[in-house]
Amino acid sequence: MTTHPAGDGAGHARARSALDDVANAFVQRSAALDPFGATALGIPGHDHLVTDYSPAAVDARAELSRTTLDEISRTSPVDAVDEVTLAAMRERLGLDLELHAAGEVHSSLNVIASPLQGMRDVLDIAPQGTSEHWEAIAARLSALPQAIEGYVESLRWSAGRGRVAALLQVTECAAQADELADPATSFFTEFVHGPAAAAALDDSSACAAVRKELEHGARAASEAYGTLARFLREELAPLAPLDDAVGRDRYALASRYFLGATVDLDETYEWGLEELARVVEEQTAVAAQVAGRGATVAEAVERLDADPSRTLHGTEELRRWMQETSDDAVRSLNGVHFDIPDPVLDLECRIAPTQTGGIYYTPPSDDFSRPGRMWWSVPAEVTEFSTWREKTTVFHEGVPGHHLQAGQAVHERGTLNDWRRLACWVSGHGEGWALYAERLMADLGYLDDPGDRLGMLDAQRMRAARVVLDIGVHLRKPAPADLGGGVWDAAKAWDFLNANVSMTGPFLRFELNRYLGWPGQAPSYKVGQRLWEQTRDAARESAARAGQPFDIKQFHARALGLGSVGLDVLKDALT
Repeated sequence: MTTHPAGDGAGHARARSALDDVANAFVQRSAALDPFGATALGIPGHDHLVTDYSPAAVDARAELSRTTLDEISRTSPVDAVDEVTLAAMRERLGLDLELHAAGEVHSSLNVIASPLQGMRDVLDIAPQGTSEHWEAIAARLSALPQAIEGYVESLRWSAGRGRVAALLQVTECAAQADELADPATSFFTEFVHGPAAAAALDDSSACAAVRKELEHGARAASEAYGTLARFLREELAPLAPLDDAVGRDRYALASRYFLGATVDLDETYEWGLEELARVVEEQTAVAAQVAGRGATVAEAVERLDADPSRTLHGTEELRRWMQETSDDAVRSLNGVHFDIPDPVLDLECRIAPTQTGGIYYTPPSDDFSRPGRMWWSVPAEVTEFSTWREKTTVFHEGVPGHHLQAGQAVHERGTLNDWRRLACWVSGHGEGWALYAERLMADLGYLDDPGDRLGMLDAQRMRAARVVLDIGVHLRKPAPADLGGGVWDAAKAWDFLNANVSMTGPFLRFELNRYLGWPGQAPSYKVGQRLWEQTRDAARESAARAGQPFDIKQFHARALGLGSVGLDVLKDALT
């Protein structure tokens, strides 16, 4: 990949180390084994290829992790940057191997983050500006049946060993595949005839040939998803367990993977209940500011939802408001609370082509030719949006949340190797920081409006509630008395969400299905925030013991300059 010199984060030159060479080589080898991942990272040369999901390919990626761990064990760190790289790679690649050995990679199937979605979602971030880009997209679409064939092979292989996703995930994913397969609704058909393709392809005979290949590729991709839907419904569903819970052992492994830290799951569950009660108490106080003394949270929400000045109509109005809110935050924070590098100042807000209900961020490419982007996936039936709910979401996905975090890491070319800048992502670090950023913006005065503050607390309440729900369901813990006692299950989880989250039905149903099928990920937000705050407080105490002032701006700069690492590695590096 690149052969740039490195630095120490303070503008001083730092020669690239032997450990950096190993890490950079790992990124290149990973890109060759995972072309979809290469596109996500902005690594050129792979955009016409598809990722192989067959058991043999899954094993090959695990073998790369294994040989890389062997290499770094023989490579001595030369400075503090290397020390963090060594710790982070041991932690991440070691967990990759644990997940592979447990069969979690082969059996990956859920409603939001499995190969089923990834094979489609990668097209959102593929380069689309030239006819050559669309020629690569056509080749990728035409090859997509091979990727799906390998994916089915792995799911079948895993099923033969007794590992199948819960029936809910199988049936919901079959429905997603049906939608992509239906010629009347298929994303692929709309994509190849969309405005981006039209803008890049002129009337020349060469472009006419590309259009023909795109249409062929769209048909091939749609038909392949039809094959996948039939496999899921006819072959996998009869083998799928009804129980959504994965059990303590599988959950503990998933929790370590998503946090980059080991936590006491039972203590965390009890803390989640306490944190939920604390947030509800704070919400109640703010509700009185919104709707008058004695008002309930529900009454305050009703008043805010009825306020026309806080209502957006249609997705284009939502997109414009997202962009304006994000741009205002960048301008006011830069140079005051954060020093934002020039390439990171640009953030694009977009409405996603999908309609699943998710909100997500995609980081910039290595050279920033593709900027960071905030995406809103809006269900077709949702046409109105409340700014009071979503202002905190813009801070979460944008600045100072994911965009500042990921963009800063990509920009650290002078300090970090390519693995740490581009490839390493730990959910608890990333989502924990984004939730930390929401609370930080409230502390800085950006959410002083009672409605906006209630929106932030609404988001914090949801994240606390799903710590309880996620651990409760998957560890089969006793349910609270107000849910009727007994053992946590999907029905109790639905009642619990409705009592604690002010989302509309389609959004809320998607959220629950996500938690049930992606154990350990949802708690990584709130638990990650908790660990970030503990690390900050530990750094403040360390400075006090040394008789030094604690500079929060400097702390944030140091933390973000490390890139996304496991939260145990983060704490060791900062304290």
